[in-house]
Amino acid sequence: MSQTMKPVTAAAKLGIYLPAAPEAFRNSPISRADLDALRADPPLWLTELQRNGPFPRDVVARKLGVSRSGLARAGITEALDAGQIGALIADPPDWLVHERESYREVVAEKARQRSKQ
Repeated sequence: MSQTMKPVTAAAKLGIYLPAAPEAFRNSPISRADLDALRADPPLWLTELQRNGPFPRDVVARKLGVSRSGLARAGITEALDAGQIGALIADPPDWLVHERESYREVVAEKARQRSKQ
């Protein structure tokens, strides 16, 4: 018997926002073979979601260069699409500048601590 995963897990592995996926994907377990097939030959809906979003919070945070906590502090609780992310990057609000700086400091400190070990 093939192992299956919940749609939410498969969506996370694909980097997509589950509520934006087609109903058939959202409502049925996904086998590892199905996931591999989606990665190898993504259908149009998957390509569009990966390119344009809406994106889940972890992807939004990565694209903006901040932590998920930073998004929460800024009040960003919903998925954002590529246009919204692009607008924030093009004209960064004060919170984004601050959160990027803070995130860079945390990442640098973690790297420094790892290099000491």
